[in-house]
Amino acid sequence: MADRDEASTLFGELRRMARTSGAVGGIAARVAGARVFGIKTDRAAHAEDLRAILGGLKGPLMKVAQFLSTVPDALPAEYAEELAQLQANAPAMGWNFVRRRMASELGPDWEGRFASFSHEASAAASLGQVHRAVLPDGRQVACKLQYPDMASTVEADLRQLKLAMAIYHRMDNAIQHEEIYKELTARLREELDYEREAAQMRLYGIMLADQPDVHVPVPIPGYCTKRLLTMTWLEGRPLMRRLEEAPPAEERNRIAAALFRAWYVPFYRYGVIHGDPHLGNYQVRPDGSVNLLDFGAIRVFAPRFVRGVIDLYEAVRDGDDAKAHRAYETWGFVGLSTEKMAVLNDWARFLYEPLTQDRVRPIQESYDPQFGREVAERVHAGLQRTGGVKPPREFVLMDRSAIGLGGVFVRLQAELNWFRLFSGLVEGFDEGVLAERQARALAEAGVPVAG
Repeated sequence: MADRDEASTLFGELRRMARTSGAVGGIAARVAGARVFGIKTDRAAHAEDLRAILGGLKGPLMKVAQFLSTVPDALPAEYAEELAQLQANAPAMGWNFVRRRMASELGPDWEGRFASFSHEASAAASLGQVHRAVLPDGRQVACKLQYPDMASTVEADLRQLKLAMAIYHRMDNAIQHEEIYKELTARLREELDYEREAAQMRLYGIMLADQPDVHVPVPIPGYCTKRLLTMTWLEGRPLMRRLEEAPPAEERNRIAAALFRAWYVPFYRYGVIHGDPHLGNYQVRPDGSVNLLDFGAIRVFAPRFVRGVIDLYEAVRDGDDAKAHRAYETWGFVGLSTEKMAVLNDWARFLYEPLTQDRVRPIQESYDPQFGREVAERVHAGLQRTGGVKPPREFVLMDRSAIGLGGVFVRLQAELNWFRLFSGLVEGFDEGVLAERQARALAEAGVPVAG
């Protein structure tokens, strides 16, 4: 059934560009003025304006902004600080949209397939909104409906992102953005396909089946399409809301340990990473366990890459520069001089240090919410001095996960033995075993593998 809301047309892209180009162009102009011409600007005020503009948009530009806020010095610090506060709470679409969308996905008699369906959205995110419903058999479900014209929205936003990155790179060459852009493009286009997300949700259910503190919703067969994802409803409260109540240290540590396993059990056992450790993507249950949500941004890695991650950890732990160089090459870095590798090792030591110390400790020794900013600025300066670096695509979501989760652990003020959590996952690692386990899980979940 054709949906007049959805046609991916040039006009749709032009509308989106008209709404966003002013914001993107304004950022570029202000950064250029400050860095190239020495013009003094109130970047903090401009950054707050930018957050207000992007927070009111429904679409991936907001998701990209959240992503870039965690990539060290991809944006000036003032912009990163403001964009990190985006919580993906765009205003919901009304009931007329909901009726049209549901009819286009499940047919004109769609309401008869539910015992009840809430007219009001229970949550609104960057690509869609969620409605609570009840199936005829009594099961409580969440129905995520994709916003109209999202294919056009994605393409328009990607054009704006490419422009902004190109302008920023001309002013600052410490990070070459080509592969970052390719990775963002691939993952954002995948997120438009809710059938793919349903398969990835099944995959996470398989990978985390033995983790009692992590809960994953289950997609409902016959109620999922490319633009509608229906899943079991999980009871829980947003993490930030629970933290406002100052929970005890025991609960905060339990949440942190659950999130650590939710991200790294899949990676070290199956070579899969959840690439969006955004605060809106997990909830706390009454018993202190967590719900993991939103499975659109998932990456599957070759076993060799996972081996390289472990090798870099061992190189940092043992001070083995030759092993570190081999690990970076496995990750996909090329042309690394001794000086440039020393700069990258500074960043690697920051990330791996908590995993090398067999003691209970915070993820970083201070509770500064700008996790890693001081180290990132030092690394950024070193990369500028040594001619810059081109991060490989595989690096992008790994780095985002590490920094994003680290920021959450700082907010939780968690103190755990990170060394033992990590060691329990990588002990006896075998590439062949991971390859077999990965292939079996992907096939069982029905996940299409892409680059």
